[in-house]
Amino acid sequence: MKRLYICCVVALLSISAMGAADSIQTDIDTTVVTTSTDSIPAKKIKKGWNFGALPSVAYDADLGFQGGALANVYYYGDGSQYPEYIHSFYVEAAYTTKRYGLFRFFYDSKYLIPNHRLSVDMSYLPDAMCDFYGFNGYQSVYNPSWHKWNKNVDKMDTTAYQSRAFYKYKRDLVRFAADIEGNISGNWKWNAGLGVLGYMIGECDINMLNGKKLQEGDHKWLNPEVQGLYEKYQNWGIIKQNEAHGGWHPYVRAGITYDSRNARSNPSKGIYADVFLTYSAGFNTKTYGNQAEYNNLKFNFNFRHYVPLYRDRVTLAYRIGTQNVIAGKSPFYMNTYQNVLFIQRVLYEALGGGNSLRGVLRNRVLANGYAYANIELRTRVVNFDIKRQHFFIGLNPFFDLGIVTDPYKLNEEEITARIEAEGLNPADYFDFENKQAYLPHMSAGVGLKIGMNENFILSVDWAAAFDKRDSGKYTNFYIKMGFLF
Repeated sequence: MKRLYICCVVALLSISAMGAADSIQTDIDTTVVTTSTDSIPAKKIKKGWNFGALPSVAYDADLGFQGGALANVYYYGDGSQYPEYIHSFYVEAAYTTKRYGLFRFFYDSKYLIPNHRLSVDMSYLPDAMCDFYGFNGYQSVYNPSWHKWNKNVDKMDTTAYQSRAFYKYKRDLVRFAADIEGNISGNWKWNAGLGVLGYMIGECDINMLNGKKLQEGDHKWLNPEVQGLYEKYQNWGIIKQNEAHGGWHPYVRAGITYDSRNARSNPSKGIYADVFLTYSAGFNTKTYGNQAEYNNLKFNFNFRHYVPLYRDRVTLAYRIGTQNVIAGKSPFYMNTYQNVLFIQRVLYEALGGGNSLRGVLRNRVLANGYAYANIELRTRVVNFDIKRQHFFIGLNPFFDLGIVTDPYKLNEEEITARIEAEGLNPADYFDFENKQAYLPHMSAGVGLKIGMNENFILSVDWAAAFDKRDSGKYTNFYIKMGFLF
């Protein structure tokens, strides 16, 4: 699979270069600022419309073959504000043979409404095998052999392997969000937003995942009689029935930000910090049950700092942040969602995975509250032009850390009794003895960044977790758009 990903990266870079050469242009595309010196090169800017497009191609044993496309259209006007854009339109549509997909439209501008930044996101994100490893990080025991097939063992002759879907459940997410930002004074700004998150979750569709060609005994075959961890949590009373199938949750949020960055997409200096509250509501419906108890208020704090070490060639970038439920109760599926003031990535999941702790299993750390830190050394190795497009290639070593600040309160005696009643060993599922919930989850790796015109950035990251309880013996590989932060 890694070889295929690498091939896809090479293809993407080639297509990016070809697509960039044929980008839509109006007026004069590139100009040179005359205020240059012998030591500082003249700055090139963009004007008019600029279009970048890439195919969305990948393969995964669980997700199947993915096909689709993404495009980003920027309008720079006369270029006086470059590298800031006047309007940005982002569209992506991709789907796999096993029903994992993303369908998204995103708009961003601080010129449509004078003196205000407006962003709008509309997304549908179906996920046939969403990761679920239990609550409270290391307090939930992870057994890689239960869902990772041992190729050295003949097909179904192992007692350890249970199912590739053991740590999975089905999750479809519909999201609409509109956020606006206005000036207070200087670098200080106010923020407000509203939206709705619609979750439709349940057990994995085993028949669909198996397909018509798979036979019993094939190592890709999923035994429909094997219950996954998501179903077991319902049996043990950890996941309540009125949250077991999802729900629709409108929300409003408000906060303040401080932003002194010299660029939005690829800053080389400055500070960005925000603090905000998000109030989410729950409805009473026949489908999802009485969810009025899931009205909740969450607190978020995020601090990012970009320190130039050598011009714009080497930058130390780091961020720290936290999210906590401070009032009410949040359903477990919404605690995997990290609130942000502006939605730039497809999905912000916390903690674990390519959007938070690279190298750690996706959604490995699930709790009512958590904190995180990410540190990167961003190096710009080379700058070059292809026709009238400006490119750069960079390498970014990084370190990620996450920790639970507010774990779920679990009834240890009741849960232990229910597990034992099923003839199972509680120690295979929970570590109640050693108080593992507050231990940090750490990972490190290196990223390759290929940027076009400072805003269109292809990111390829390789990462490994420090503790095998976060990923087994495996490393992880990510292909995404943009920087992590």
